Amino acid sequence: MFTGPATGIWISGPLMSLIDTVVVGQGSSVELAALGPETVMCDNMSYVFMFLSIATSNMVATSLAKGDKDEVQHHISTLLFVALTCGFLMLLFTRFFSSWALTAFTGSKNMQIIPAANTYVQIRSLAWPAVLVGWVTQSASLGMKDSWGYGIAGAAWATMLSQIVAGYMMIESLNQKGYNSYAISVPSPKEFLTLIGLAAPVLVTMMSKVAFYSLIVYFATSMGTNTMAAHQVMIQTFFICTVWGEPLSQTAQSFMPELIYGVNRSLPKARMLLKSLVIIGGILGLALGIIGTSIPWLFPNMYTPDQKIIKEVDNRVWGGLQGPRAGLYLALCIALGLFVCGNHNEQNNME
Repeated sequence: MFTGPATGIWISGPLMSLIDTVVVGQGSSVELAALGPETVMCDNMSYVFMFLSIATSNMVATSLAKGDKDEVQHHISTLLFVALTCGFLMLLFTRFFSSWALTAFTGSKNMQIIPAANTYVQIRSLAWPAVLVGWVTQSASLGMKDSWGYGIAGAAWATMLSQIVAGYMMIESLNQKGYNSYAISVPSPKEFLTLIGLAAPVLVTMMSKVAFYSLIVYFATSMGTNTMAAHQVMIQTFFICTVWGEPLSQTAQSFMPELIYGVNRSLPKARMLLKSLVIIGGILGLALGIIGTSIPWLFPNMYTPDQKIIKEVDNRVWGGLQGPRAGLYLALCIALGLFVCGNHNEQNNME
């Protein structure tokens, strides 16, 4: 009842990016290739701020386990301030420096894709504040164990507007639970250090992922337009498979604090939850590994009619080990969720 709806929340972003890839690929191979650098500027960069989501759900779940609703409201207010600040900083960065960053990233040999990529990034950047605020409010609801919340320029507008609407719906959903999502508080230095202590391991992990995937895109840009377009197909298919691990991580962060050190703590139930998450993760990893390999291999025309790009996709389906990578990512998500819970538990014990 929790993980299923939570999956819908997490999968919405990658699903919109995958739809963008399919729609744009049917019209232009150059614009399909342009989505590769866009992935770095929009999707990959957003993962750096995933620490806000993880910190919110863990801090809210921990405060609720102690029965302190005032502390829950305070955590939400301070994290909303951090999210809004980061969102506007990213908006300003992409508005003024995206063209320079895209040019530096793709190199002089791929200047033909810069205008299309920059158009997409400029439009998507309008949603940065709403995206990060939406993550905080969404994760606050998940921390309360409630997962039942609400041509290239055209694709960018559709994705950007959907993110703004989703952010607004999550704010209203949290307001209906009796918390004020419009109350924003500047965190004190001590609270800021607590947030950094909790988020630092997650931030390092996310930055490592961003650096790794950005490096892959960087190498793909040096291999020509067809290779870039094929890589965009494969990476978006990979992301839509791996995101299924995030709800498992979120489940661990939302339920483990109460079972480990809440008022009604129960270590046997905590072990049972861990066992269930591992089993579900194993089954999902196997299924998504098969799906992530089969769809680009059997239905490449779904992404693009360009036969040169289809040939490149066929070469990378097996060479990229798409399936095993997706399964391994799910296992890492579960481990990360458990690690965050344990890390926050140690901080509470020290306090």
